[in-house]
Amino acid sequence: MTTRAMGPGAGWSWLKQAINLGRNNPKALFGAAALLMVVALIPSVIQLVAQYGFGMNNMGAMLWIIGLTTLAMLIVYPLLIGGFFRVIDATEHNRPTRATALFDTFKAGQGRGRLIGFGLLLTVIYVCAIALIVGALGPEIGSWYWQAITATQTAVPGTPPDIPAVPEGFGTVFGLVLLVMVFLTGVYSVGFGQVALAGRSVGGALADGFAGALKNLLPLLVLTVIAIVLMILAAIVIVIVVMILAAIGGLVSPVLGMVLAAPVYLAFLVALYVVMFGVMYFIWRDVAGQAAVAPDNQVEL
Repeated sequence: MTTRAMGPGAGWSWLKQAINLGRNNPKALFGAAALLMVVALIPSVIQLVAQYGFGMNNMGAMLWIIGLTTLAMLIVYPLLIGGFFRVIDATEHNRPTRATALFDTFKAGQGRGRLIGFGLLLTVIYVCAIALIVGALGPEIGSWYWQAITATQTAVPGTPPDIPAVPEGFGTVFGLVLLVMVFLTGVYSVGFGQVALAGRSVGGALADGFAGALKNLLPLLVLTVIAIVLMILAAIVIVIVVMILAAIGGLVSPVLGMVLAAPVYLAFLVALYVVMFGVMYFIWRDVAGQAAVAPDNQVEL
């Protein structure tokens, strides 16, 4: 399978196209994103309820719950990603679709085994890559991270957690981990697109993902820089709007403040899901899909 190399400007193009998603069938696209968000939040809700139910004195039970919910999402989430890719592809090609098409990948004959297999394989690769970087350059960072999590969870309400000082070498490790995440974003995007939309095998999709990411590391870096800047700006705007709405509602009742602010925050999260997976879709489409590529964005290797 041939993958294409794109110019640096493709990073901005992917993000711009993702922001413009939903013009053809917004009901299906944003509905599917909302369903995806709800399912993705279920493990966190279960863990939060369990934390209050068991208390921090029963860490054994909490670890079991965290492990089981994480395992469940490792199986379910790849199916949801594949389903969302298909919803996006249908809307982009003006084919009829619906929000609940997100769950079509759970049915037999929809490539669910390949989607789960690819998702699990990418998770293993991601964990191993991070473990190698941390183990080689900052073995004390893992211990610091666990202490920080423990301090946060066991802190007395109303008092700041007693988080230990950041160990030396954290900046170097963080930079390398960020580069790995950028690269694996390309692998993830191309690979999932190949499995969900091109019917590729797990091995073939992984090979395409690595080849596509290697050829497009520069536009992926451009995309990351622009996305971080826009995300910070969007977060600032959303925080300001939410605070204003909460303050206005709070003049009557704190509950009313939450009622006014919650829809804005949830709408932002849904839009974020659309843009995030939209970027992944357009990376796949330009690097490995069948769509025509603009001459000024494609380079020959």
